[in-house]
Amino acid sequence: MKKTWGGRFKKPTDPQVEAFTESISFDQRLAPFDIEGSLAHVQTLVKAKLLKPHEGKKLTVGLRKVKKLLDAGKLPLDSSLEDIHTAVEKALTKIVGPLGGKLHTGRSRNDQVATDFRLYLRQAVKESVQAGSHLIETLTRLSLQEKDTLMPGYTHLQRAMPVTMGHHLAAYAFMLTRDMDRFLATWDRANALPLGSGALAGTNHPFDRVLTARMLGLKSVLQNSLDAVSDRDAYVDFLSACAVTQMHLSRLSEDLILWASTEFGFIEMDDAFATGSSLMPQKKNPDVAELIRGKAGRVFANLMGLLTVLKGLPMSYNRDLQEDKHFVFDSADTVTASLKVMAGFLSNLKFHRLWMSRAADKDLTLLATDLADVLVTRGVPFRESHEIIGKVVDYCLDHGKRLQDLTDQELAKFSKYFPKATAETLSVFHSVSRKKAVGGTSPHNVAKQAAILKTEVSKIKKRSMKL
Repeated sequence: MKKTWGGRFKKPTDPQVEAFTESISFDQRLAPFDIEGSLAHVQTLVKAKLLKPHEGKKLTVGLRKVKKLLDAGKLPLDSSLEDIHTAVEKALTKIVGPLGGKLHTGRSRNDQVATDFRLYLRQAVKESVQAGSHLIETLTRLSLQEKDTLMPGYTHLQRAMPVTMGHHLAAYAFMLTRDMDRFLATWDRANALPLGSGALAGTNHPFDRVLTARMLGLKSVLQNSLDAVSDRDAYVDFLSACAVTQMHLSRLSEDLILWASTEFGFIEMDDAFATGSSLMPQKKNPDVAELIRGKAGRVFANLMGLLTVLKGLPMSYNRDLQEDKHFVFDSADTVTASLKVMAGFLSNLKFHRLWMSRAADKDLTLLATDLADVLVTRGVPFRESHEIIGKVVDYCLDHGKRLQDLTDQELAKFSKYFPKATAETLSVFHSVSRKKAVGGTSPHNVAKQAAILKTEVSKIKKRSMKL
C-alpha cells in the first residue's frame, strides 16, 4: 500500500521492516481518540480558512462514518496501514474522496499521536479512579463491619499489640485515596494540547489552538512545539501512579494470603475467588491475591521501561517513542483489573472473628506495652518501665503465663509501682478501646475513619466525573 510519506522513496519497504515498524497492532486502541482529535482539527482548519465550510462539513460527516465503522468492528486495521492515524485517514478518503487528503494539513503524526495519547490518558485515569473508588468503598464498608473485631497487630511479622480488623482494612483504604489523588493529578498535568505543534517547529498556518483545546476538553495549550511532540512526562506520571497503586494492592494481597493460611486462619476465601490443585484435593489457593502480588513486578517494570526509553533521547520526536504505548496500555489494564478483582475478593471474604480474638487474647505477651503504660501513669520513666516489662515478659515466657494472669505478688517482684489488681485492668478489648487519640485503633476511631473515607471517596468520584 502507498505510504503517506513515500514521495521521496524509490523502493518499497522491506517486508521485515514493515512488520518491525508497524504499530497498528497495538495503537489501534487510540482510534476513537484519533477520530475525536481529527474532528476538532477539521474545525480548526475551517476557522483558519484552509477548508471551506462545506468541506469541513463533508469531512465531519465522513469522520463520523469512520467512527461507526470502528464501533461496528469494520474499520480496516491491517499492518500495511502502518499506524492508526493512517488507517483513519485511508478510511476517510475512501468515504469522501481526495478531500480526505486535506485533513492532515498543518499537523504531523508527531503532534497527532501526542494528542491522541493524552485523550486516551483521560479515559485510563477515569477507569482507574472508578475501580479504585469502588475498592475504597468496599474496604470502608468492611472496616465498619469489622470495627469491633479484635486481632493481633504485627510489626516485622511478629505479634506486637492488639488492633481491630476494621482498623487494618481502613489503613489500605487510606492508601488507595492517595493513589486516586495521584491518578487525578496525572490528568491535571496532562490536560494540555500538543496538536498544532506540527512535526517539531509549529505550523505556518493561523491555527486557533485554544479553540482546538476547548473542543477537546483540554485546559491549556502546550507552549513549546519541541516539548509538545517529545514530552512523555504525563505517561511517566501515570505509570508511577499505577506502580504505587499496584504496590499497595500487593501489600494487601500479602496480608490476605497470610490470613488465609492455616497458620493464621483469620479469613476464609469464597470458592468463587479461589482455585484448587490438580493433584491435592484439599487445596484452596489464594491465586487471585498471588497474581495481584505477582503482577506488581510487571507494573513496576513498565515504569522503568518507559524511563529507560526516554533517558537518552535527543530533542524532539524519535521513533523510540512508539514503545511508550506498550507500557501504558499494559499497566492501565493490569491495575484496573487488579482493583476490580480485589473488590470482589474482599466482598466475599468470611472473617473468623472468634479465632482472631482468641489469637490476640491467648497471646502471652501481646499486652506488654499496655502494662508498661501502667507504670508510666504511676510516674515511672518510660525507659525504666520498658526494661521492667521486658523482665516481666521473660518471666511469662518461662512460666507459660499471660501478662493479664499475673498476680499482684508476681508483679511486685519486678516493681513496687504496680497498683493492686493491675492484671484486672489488662485485656485485649480494653487495650484497643483505650486507643482514642486520633488515628488509633479503637472502634470509635475506626467509625470516624470510615466517615472520613466516605467523604474522601465522594470527592474523588466527583473529580473523576469532570474528566
